Amino acid sequence: MFEAVLLKNIDLPDGHLLATYEAGGGYQALAKVLREHTPDEVVELVKQSNLRGRGGAGFPTGMKWGFVPKHADKPKYLCCNADEGEPGTFKDRIIMERDPHQLVEGLAVSAYAIGAETAYVYVRGEYVKAIRRLERAIAEARGKGYLGAGVLGSDFNFTIHIHCGAGAYICGEETAMLESLEGRRAQPRLKPPFPAVAGLYASPTVINNVETLACVPHIVMRGPHWFRSIGPDKSPGPKLYCISGQVKKPGLYELPMGIPLRELVEDHAGGPLPGRRIKAVIPGGVSAPVIPRDGLDVGMDFDSLAAAGSMLGSAGVIVLDDSTCMVKVATRIIEFFHHESCGKCTPCREGLNWVVKVLRRIEAGEGAPGDLEQLDKLCKGIFGNTFCALGDGAAMGLRAALAHFRDEFVAHIEERRCPFH
Repeated sequence: MFEAVLLKNIDLPDGHLLATYEAGGGYQALAKVLREHTPDEVVELVKQSNLRGRGGAGFPTGMKWGFVPKHADKPKYLCCNADEGEPGTFKDRIIMERDPHQLVEGLAVSAYAIGAETAYVYVRGEYVKAIRRLERAIAEARGKGYLGAGVLGSDFNFTIHIHCGAGAYICGEETAMLESLEGRRAQPRLKPPFPAVAGLYASPTVINNVETLACVPHIVMRGPHWFRSIGPDKSPGPKLYCISGQVKKPGLYELPMGIPLRELVEDHAGGPLPGRRIKAVIPGGVSAPVIPRDGLDVGMDFDSLAAAGSMLGSAGVIVLDDSTCMVKVATRIIEFFHHESCGKCTPCREGLNWVVKVLRRIEAGEGAPGDLEQLDKLCKGIFGNTFCALGDGAAMGLRAALAHFRDEFVAHIEERRCPFH
């Protein structure tokens, strides 16, 4: 049985309160770094742990922190991406609702490491309960000296602000989030310059995900070698997996990084519904290319999934059984991306518009010869030609569906009906 680390408090009746968090050793990591470590030493601890960002890209966290100029003439900022707009993903919401002090402490330790005195938590606006719990946690922490001027009697000053998003998926992209924080329309910025050099208000900025920040206090207390002892050395640590779809026990699971997808779905989530078989799994939110049934032995980590032609992404695992029409699934996913495209890039804006039209025609039994070739061309025109990864995610997902389940698309076109309904 794997020992819960990030989720150890979520089932406690008062897990969101400061007293509960302190009783379990909360804020000891913050006290330890202020007492025993310089900021550079904390950065080095995180580098040694090999912690990779849990928001989707999997970039080494310590390396990202190391990019921040040490002697900048502008204030440094820490931004927490808690927008969590990826369908199939709900891990960050659970942390903020049930153990918000874990995030607050992670923010404080991380800000100390990079030399920031101000943090912004960009929260999905629909997460009303999470926002209220986080507001209370910040107030409690400030009252006990964990935030504010002279944290725990040190010369470290730290303030956390909450910013509520308005529902745009594109705000999950880090530079679009910065645009939104600055009061402008959320659209991706051209990089370079990267946020670590010129981010929020053109100042050095680090952007980390909720789960990433929650890992930091545990690395401080248990050490980087403990963290690297869990899962693959190149992608170590405990990992939160969100499981939904046609499975017996959907929910949030904390397990080692690298666990086989088959074990995650069949053993922990109970497998498919009675009388059904697993057809495919989307392993990392709808941006991740689908994995067919015969590929389920892949490890759930960044490198293994990349080698299998997919990605870990947000670890939003969506299980599809043999009653599922993949044409319908592909159409719904592309409709989502088309709706959420910010419109800045022509390949994404116009390309997805045409992809939606073709897919809807095929789904309705009105497809024509050449439609699949047209979809292939449209995906090629979108992929790699946009400011951010939204278009890439849409194109990769559709390409995978066409590659693994092309016969279903052909059947819709030739038979002019859905074989599953």
